[in-house]
Amino acid sequence: MELTFPHQDEDDSVVSDCESGVSGSGVVVAPPPPPPQQQQRGFFVRLGEGDVVHDLIKTRFIRGLGMLGPKTEVVSVRRNACSDVVSQARLHSFHAHARAVARLRGGGNHANVKYAWYRTNGEDDVNDIVSQGFGFAHGPKLVLSPDDAPLQSARGCGVGKDGVRHALLCRVILGRSEIVRDNTEHCYPSCEEYDSGVDSFSGPTKYIIWSNRMNTHVLPAYVVSFRVSSFKGMEKSEEEPLRPTSPWMPFPTLISALSKVLPPCDIALISKFYKDKKDKKILRHELIQRVREIAGDKLLVAAIKSYRDNKKKPSFLQSRSKNGLATRIK
Repeated sequence: MELTFPHQDEDDSVVSDCESGVSGSGVVVAPPPPPPQQQQRGFFVRLGEGDVVHDLIKTRFIRGLGMLGPKTEVVSVRRNACSDVVSQARLHSFHAHARAVARLRGGGNHANVKYAWYRTNGEDDVNDIVSQGFGFAHGPKLVLSPDDAPLQSARGCGVGKDGVRHALLCRVILGRSEIVRDNTEHCYPSCEEYDSGVDSFSGPTKYIIWSNRMNTHVLPAYVVSFRVSSFKGMEKSEEEPLRPTSPWMPFPTLISALSKVLPPCDIALISKFYKDKKDKKILRHELIQRVREIAGDKLLVAAIKSYRDNKKKPSFLQSRSKNGLATRIK
């Protein structure tokens, strides 16, 4: 079931309180002031407890985390205020692209606009995305989670020193989707017939938006700030990262192995993220998340398995020694 809000009209392709800032003629007008129970700070209006939209998003988010839901505290739900001219222009552009995709794919509701979650690296990343849009640092494609399955995006969120993570709830123009495998080498649709990618038609857990459409087909609408008591396999804080306990291989060796199968643009991006990690610009789990999105889990597992298998093979002298054939050099 798709996330809908009480004020949503069935024919409305984009649902956001900041839509009131764009008139039917396309003229940008000032949005109305927030109600007393909502507090605006920076790019966002904070929704208070008891607000219908706040409670709906909070409930949906907690429920979508499954067994981790009871361990999760939602600190705040904030709405993109769209209060400046640039934000209004982005909103108007999103509407225009939704209409264009709908016409291109047969009219009606064929723009296929959905809500979806996107993981962020922290408060600064949230502000950068809302003010500047998505950029090179976000990779050759955006991977978002359906609104009823936020776990993957929540796990990928960077954690601040206060233990708070931030996930964006976005409106996404999917249009006509194609199946995209985890180990895809593509940075763009397979042909002009498709607008986005999914990992499954029947029960998608990933929405893929390509880099050339990430700033026209994705509109950040809300940000959910939350704490979770534990995420297995993730850093607990910026100060005390967990040590890897799963199979691993030296990162330069991994890059070398991936360079044999991935396009140069992907390798350049992975190398950049690795350098950012060494320069302490990003955390280890952020590096891993980026590499997983670019290379795909299947390819990474195969590369690590091949590395470990080669490490287990005895050397020539070791083999001869075991057979009693090695000679001692005097």
